[in-house]
Amino acid sequence: MPKLPLISGKKAIRIFTKVGYRIVRQRGSHIRLHHPQKRPLTIPNHKVLGKGILRKLLRDAELSVEEFIKLLK
Repeated sequence: MPKLPLISGKKAIRIFTKVGYRIVRQRGSHIRLHHPQKRPLTIPNHKVLGKGILRKLLRDAELSVEEFIKLLK
């Protein structure tokens, strides 16, 4: 399994919008995204997301690490 990349919150939001998520609200530095069939995501708008939070976001969005890396490019 490839390693998780170190990315910012803004870049993560751009990737999740590619797979059908949309921004519904923001409170402070946390941005909430919704998808019609998947779990909602809350992404902190930080310079670097921790590996644990990124792994949880991928699990909730039903994406593999490989699919996520492909969307990065």
